[in-house]
Amino acid sequence: MTTTLVIRLSSLGDVAIAIPVLYSVAEKYPDDHFLMLTQNAWQSLFVNKPSNLAVFPVYTKGEHKGIRGIIRLLRELSLFIQTEEIKVSDLHGVIRSFLIDWYFRFRGRPVAIIDKGRSDKRKLVRRKNKILRPLKTSLERYQEVFEKLGYDSSLCFNGLFPEKPVKKQIGIGIAPFAKHRGKIYPIEQMEEVVRRLNELPDLRIILYGSKQESEQLENWEKKYSNVTSVAGQMSLQEELFLMNQMDLMVSMDSANMHLASLVDTPVVSIWGATHPYTGFYGFNQDESTIVQTDLPCRPCSIFGNKPCYRGDYACLKQITPEMIVDKIKMAGYFESQFSHR
Repeated sequence: MTTTLVIRLSSLGDVAIAIPVLYSVAEKYPDDHFLMLTQNAWQSLFVNKPSNLAVFPVYTKGEHKGIRGIIRLLRELSLFIQTEEIKVSDLHGVIRSFLIDWYFRFRGRPVAIIDKGRSDKRKLVRRKNKILRPLKTSLERYQEVFEKLGYDSSLCFNGLFPEKPVKKQIGIGIAPFAKHRGKIYPIEQMEEVVRRLNELPDLRIILYGSKQESEQLENWEKKYSNVTSVAGQMSLQEELFLMNQMDLMVSMDSANMHLASLVDTPVVSIWGATHPYTGFYGFNQDESTIVQTDLPCRPCSIFGNKPCYRGDYACLKQITPEMIVDKIKMAGYFESQFSHR
């Protein structure tokens, strides 16, 4: 039996993107064993996983921190893996994963490492002479890594919850925050979106966010009668289960877009400093539901973590609440609600 070590430690969205590929490959090769190395916080993301797939938690801020932590991790892996036939699929391509790659390559094991396409991404985000064209998606880059190891990586993934539940109430989820400023729609404009949706009859609105973001979202819950905030109240698996029951999610270019994609829930996604051309769009999502502006400076960042060189974040501020509500209306899930306005 062959064990394939799969490395993708972070971030949550990137780990989520790997799941359709990993599950598909594992399903096609039931005689092989797959061991996913990822941060301990993301273990619960792997719902209904194939029986030949295990998740090995990595504590990058604890016992596996730094060089000594990597040495400890390798010792733990050597005790855990019970076969000499080992392959390494590095979906991360950072210093920490390179050290793991080197360890196994030194022992003659086949190692395949992701090509992140950094050169093309730099051309996409540079201020002058941009080359604005769609790049390979992260999912496609993950597939290439498995192909290098001899696996058929074509997709057969139908979602973490293949059977959609029977809904008792129409619902829309809204995740208004992201990790970086360049991805966050102005909060006062997002509140206007919430206000307009709240006026629709029989529409349940669920707000998603972290514990740190809960105060703002709880204020909206108090202010609008059809709004409920679950920020900081649920585990990751509970959030996935609730998203699975939503008709639609409204999300920034953030992890929530990818989580909704994993449970086959359509997303209206809002993009600012980043761009779908970078390859981080949600798995199986409809590109017609993207909300973005056509400013020539976009994209200025791959991850949205660079300050706006214009200083005004026009890429986000020029997206009106009407544009977002119109995209929600176009998605076709709430026709009866909009017809009663």
